[in-house]
Amino acid sequence: MSKEIIKEAASIEEAKALIVEELGVAEDAIAFEIVQEPEKKVLGLFGGTPAIVKGAVVGGIAAAAAEAYLRKVLAGLGVEDFTCTVTEQDNGCVISLDGENLGFIIGRRGETLDALQYLAGLVANRADNAYYRVTLDIGNYREKREQALVALARRLGGQTARTGRRNSLEPMNPYERRIIHTTVQQMEGVISWSVGSDDRRHVIIGPSDDNPNKDKGERQSRGGRNRGGRGNGGGRGRGERRERRDDNYQVTAPERPVREFQSRSFSLPVADDFAPTRTSSEKEDSATLYGKIEF
Repeated sequence: MSKEIIKEAASIEEAKALIVEELGVAEDAIAFEIVQEPEKKVLGLFGGTPAIVKGAVVGGIAAAAAEAYLRKVLAGLGVEDFTCTVTEQDNGCVISLDGENLGFIIGRRGETLDALQYLAGLVANRADNAYYRVTLDIGNYREKREQALVALARRLGGQTARTGRRNSLEPMNPYERRIIHTTVQQMEGVISWSVGSDDRRHVIIGPSDDNPNKDKGERQSRGGRNRGGRGNGGGRGRGERRERRDDNYQVTAPERPVREFQSRSFSLPVADDFAPTRTSSEKEDSATLYGKIEF
């Protein structure tokens, strides 16, 4: 949907500047039409007419708004020497950037590129007030990434088909997960599904029901967990032995010599004919809870 704007100003350049500012797109994305040439006033007081210019976005306002936003962001990042090509599609467009030193915009696994694409899509939808899909590509990165994902899905899918064991992939965005699912659907003996949420959502490739190796792979997976001590071993590590005991096994305490009781009041040895008399302390005399115990 194209949007036209008509502006009046003292000169044609000023009218064009007003149109560019209101549309929020680059000047080269606007088609201008001069409706009226300006005329100066006689003696600066009488007559004179302003310039009237009509401007419309070429190829749609949404794509132009997204392109203008990307140019502004790249200029803020210090990128100057690059080319920007916009290709219109149904309900969307593909914006391809080409130039030197643009690798940092791609980021790790395309995370920065995806974030910039998301923001450009928001700008495009706001400009056109309708759903508009923006795909951002730099140096043909999307095509190279798609080829790598297809090769990865085929390799892991073939491995799962032979062994019957599942393979879990790294977290991916919806676009990349769709590539994996589409590739796996074309293979026999395997299926794929997504698990997790938000930035941890990833694809799992597993054997299909008609895969003859499905049960074998599941048994191997359970056996590996049991050997690791986490399945049924109660946390025992490798090399540890479980101590076995008979049902009649009893623990007996070692024999120890019994010492003769001696009062603390007479801890030192005394003569045989000496009969000590017990003395009580003030603390014992004042105890009334249980009484005193005589020895």
